[in-house]
Amino acid sequence: MKQKVYIDTSVIGGCFDSEFEEWSNRLFDDFKSGKRIAVISDITLDELSDAPEHVQENFRKIPEDNLEILISDHESRKLADLYVLEGAVSKKFYEDALHIAISTTNQVNVLASWNFKHIVNLDRIRLYNAVNLKNGYTMLEIRNPREILKFSDDEE
Repeated sequence: MKQKVYIDTSVIGGCFDSEFEEWSNRLFDDFKSGKRIAVISDITLDELSDAPEHVQENFRKIPEDNLEILISDHESRKLADLYVLEGAVSKKFYEDALHIAISTTNQVNVLASWNFKHIVNLDRIRLYNAVNLKNGYTMLEIRNPREILKFSDDEE
């Protein structure tokens, strides 16, 4: 079974950022080749609509067979509200909480992001997962693309 990786817009835009391009592009290569499945949500699509055209065009290169689009629903919004209520993230960054919640409620293998302030942050990851466990969900792996790819490269 192919690994499903939820990506937020920081990973998509990271393909054109000198600090992140190597790892974002390698992850995109995995999506394009079918080695992994890219998972996004309607929230990601909304955010992507504001991105420059070259970023959107690069995203469109992922074949439909290697892309899964999830829709935010009542369950994911309720979980995102709990993240805010428990202090994992403030209401101002609700969409970041929603990315986590959508990934959790849909049991995605791992969430990839370059957002070190609100998502890929050890203290926040602990809080997100504490809320998940407290509410009957499994823990969610939250990593940056480099961590995901480095681990898989070591196995080959």
